[in-house]
Parts: sequence; C-alpha cells; structure tokens
Amino acid sequence: MVRHLQKKHKNSNYLRSGPSEQQGTGSKKDLSSSVKKPNPFTGSPLYDLLQVFERPQDQWVARYILILSIVLLKASVGLGLFSGQGELPINGDFEAQRHWMELTIHIPLTSWYFFDLRYWGLDYPPLTAYHLWAFGKIGSFLNPEWFVLGLSRGNESVLLKTFMRLSCLLSELVFYVPAVMQLTSYLGGRKENLSRIHQIVVLALIFCQPCLILIDNGHFQYNSVMLGLFLFSVIELLKGNLVLASVWFICSILFKQMALYYSPFIFVFILSRLFTCKKTISSTIATFQFGKLFVVSVTVVVTITVILFPFLIAARSGTEAAEQVLQILKRMFPFERGLFEDKVANFWCTSNILIKYATIFNGGELKAISLILTLTAIFPPCAMIFWKNIRRLYPPPELAIYGFSATAWAFFLFLFQVHEKTVLVPLIPSTLLLLTDNSSCISVIQWINNIAAFSLYPLLKKDGLVLQYLVCTLLVNWLLGGFLRKNWKSLLMPNLQSQALKFVIILSYMAVFAVHVLDFVITPPMQYPDLWTIANTTVSFGSFSWFYLWLLYKIYHL
Repeated sequence: MVRHLQKKHKNSNYLRSGPSEQQGTGSKKDLSSSVKKPNPFTGSPLYDLLQVFERPQDQWVARYILILSIVLLKASVGLGLFSGQGELPINGDFEAQRHWMELTIHIPLTSWYFFDLRYWGLDYPPLTAYHLWAFGKIGSFLNPEWFVLGLSRGNESVLLKTFMRLSCLLSELVFYVPAVMQLTSYLGGRKENLSRIHQIVVLALIFCQPCLILIDNGHFQYNSVMLGLFLFSVIELLKGNLVLASVWFICSILFKQMALYYSPFIFVFILSRLFTCKKTISSTIATFQFGKLFVVSVTVVVTITVILFPFLIAARSGTEAAEQVLQILKRMFPFERGLFEDKVANFWCTSNILIKYATIFNGGELKAISLILTLTAIFPPCAMIFWKNIRRLYPPPELAIYGFSATAWAFFLFLFQVHEKTVLVPLIPSTLLLLTDNSSCISVIQWINNIAAFSLYPLLKKDGLVLQYLVCTLLVNWLLGGFLRKNWKSLLMPNLQSQALKFVIILSYMAVFAVHVLDFVITPPMQYPDLWTIANTTVSFGSFSWFYLWLLYKIYHL
C-alpha cells in the first residue's frame, strides 16, 4: 500500500504547481474569496495621493482622475520641442509623420511606398499608413495648408504642432490606455489577486513611464498604438483566446514592425498551449491539437490579407500586387542602412568601440552573425517557458510577461539595425512585471526603467528635451518614494538577496550620475566628440544585459 502511494505521488509530479500557483496565480480557485496580497507601495507619495479613493465606490473616480492627470502630463511634455524642429531641409520624425499624412491623402495608394524615397519615404507598415491617412484627412479638413503636397514640407506652425500633438494623445486614449487598464485589471486583479488600490497604483506607474512619454509626446511618434495592440494580444493570450490574440498581434506588427521582437515568444507560447499536460512526455505530445494550430495559422494569413487588401485590389495585375508587397517589405526592413544607427545601447554599438565590424565583415556576414547571436539569446526564455507550459496543468500567468520581456530584450541587445527608441519594446512588458511580483523586485523594475530613460538621454538632448527628461524621470521616482529615506530599501534602492545584482544596480546609478555631471560640466575633447554618449551606451548596455540575465533567472525559478 505504501509503495502504491509513493508511486502515485511520483507520477503526479508532472502536475505540480509552483508556489505562486498554490497561492492562486495559476489555479482555478475563486480568488475573490481569498485574502488580497499586501500592497508594497504603502507609504509612497503615489499611494498617499490615491488612498483617498480606496473605498470601492470611489475607485472609478481614481481611474478617471489618473487618466486626466496623465493627459495633462503628456500635453505638458508636448509643449516642448520635437524631433528635428527647425533643422531644414530634412527635419526629423515630426516632419516624417506630417509628410506621410500629406502623401497618403494626395497620391494613389499604389505609390505610397515608392514616393520620393530620398526625402521621407514611407517605411512603416500599412496600418500606420492608414492611421496617418485618417489624421491627414482630418487635418486637411481643418487647414488644407498643413498638408499641401510638396509645398507644406517643413511646416512647423503652432496650430499644426497642436494638431499633431492632439493626434498622438487621441491615439493613446483609443489604443494604449484601454489596453493597459484591461491588462492591469485582468492580470493584477483576477490572476494576481491584487487589491483595487494596488492595481491603480501600478496603473499610474505604467502610465507615468518616462520613456514612452518622452518619445511619443516629446520626440514625436505613435509607438503607443503598436504597444496598445500588443497588450490587447497579451490579454487574449492570458485568457486562452489564441485566435483573437493572433489577430491583435498581427495588427501590432502591421502597425509597426518593432512588434516582431515579440513574435518568437508568442509563437512558442501559442504552440505550448496546444498541448494538454499528461503524466509522460509521449502522452503529452500525443495531445497536440493540430486543428487549433490550423485555425490560428489561417487567422494569421487572413488578418494579413485583410490589412493588405486595399493594396492588392488597387494593383492592376498580379505582378503589380506582388511588387507592392515586396516594396512594403523592403521599406519595413532596410538592412542596407547598416548594423546600428546613431549610438544605441546594444551589443554592436558598445563592442564596436574595440572591434570595428564594418572593416572586418561585409554586410551579409554581419547579418548572419547578428541572427545567430539573436537566436542564441532568445532560445533560453522560449525553451524554458515552453517546457513549463506543457508540463503544468495551470502554469502561472506571469510566465507570459517574463517571456515577452526576455525575448524582446534579446532582440534589442543583439539584432541588426536597432534604434535607441526601440528600447520601448522590451520596456513595456518589463514594467508590467510590477503586477506579478513582490516588493523585492520593484527596485529592479524601476531601475531598468531609469536606465532606459538614461539611454535615451543623447537623443533627447539633441531634441532639446533635457528639461522634460529630468522632470519625468524625477517625477516617477518621487512617486515611488525615491526621495523618502524610509522607502529607499523597499521601493527604489535594491533590497535583494543577490549581492551581485545589488552591486550592479548601485554601481550603475553612480555611473549614471557621473555621466550626467561630466556631460553638463565638461565638453568632450575634439578627437572624441561622442565620448559621453559612448559612456552612456556602455553603462546602459551593461545594465540591460544584467536585467536580461535576471529575467532568465526568474523564469527558471517560476
């Protein structure tokens, strides 16, 4: 009898749930009757500001006040300069977005991706083009002079700037804000069992993320739309709606190709959910649902076809339709531009200080090396989470967030042709970890947000957004209690078991402070004009690499 029980216990190990699942993160028990997790933000200025809305009947008010406050913050940042302001003849991203509105409303759709590629050729996917066409139509109705074909180039009037800033805010309110609120409620409330006020505090921190505010509302882009579509996909993924998750994710990619950073992991995650956990590997493999895989595959193809349909029907022949699709792909993936642009905090730019890759390898070799390193870096998180998903009945939902974060960081660190602004892609899922972990990890997550903002400093300085950078970064750290000594160890300064990570965080903060002081006080020597920028990228790359390793460690122990 004893042997029989031991054998039964041994065979049941494949069904085991981790500690987090036993507490409710991955089980099916009703979380509404369990005790809410303690709020680690108690005592922070942000909690003090929001705790007056702690009563259930007042919490909806907190959300509306929070949204209005964030709109005010973003609008305030938008009062500053934007990318390339006054820098004729090419200007910057602001002029690029305005020009794309101009061309999409004036020239035939079949010419969108071929028009004047020497100026600001359209190099974003079709959903971005449709999005800009819509705002171009609205703007042209309000004032046709803003978008006169060819004659409106370099237009930087106050009213046009106001319209463009409002278009960005409206896009965020339609796509990004609802996605973050839904994900916070579903993951933080239903899955992680956080109290309502705890969810609202995390919601405020996500909305106050400096990097997205400074890039979209300062520098000027529409990254929030792509990120919102991605977050809608994550919500459906956590709910088990694989088909709808695929639709949202394809929309995210076809709005901005940077969403491809998430693609290997979402493929692996969906694949893992097509198995049903059994006692043995062979019996688990036998449960693979080919029908669901077929449905998801068809969904992906149909979604892409629907989005490209206007281009396909506008073409006069099958050959022209193929040329349209090929040109869109060429514009989306400009490999001829080189290994990296400007100074970005990834492996290639940092190591290029010592190894001049362009003089050793040709373009094809660099692409191959970059691909190998990227695949090597994305393999560990994808493999570990795939295994955990197929060997557990109820894997913890935070696995998905960790997986998206680690995979996106791997792409950012090693991929060919990375921009400094691309740090937004891994940073969003990393910030969502505030919903899934305990107070000991808050300092790590806030640290990587601070480093990410620091990595954008050279770009923001070029744009004339140093004041906005300082205010946004200091604001979110103050809200967390960064200037209150009693909160240092719990919320901002590292209170971690890992002495190595604690040392890295403290050392990196010291390096950030030193680089800023040097940049403000000392002009770099003429022979090394980018000295402080290189120091910035080196500190940032080292920090990002440590964070990536920390994510792998957390995934392994989940």
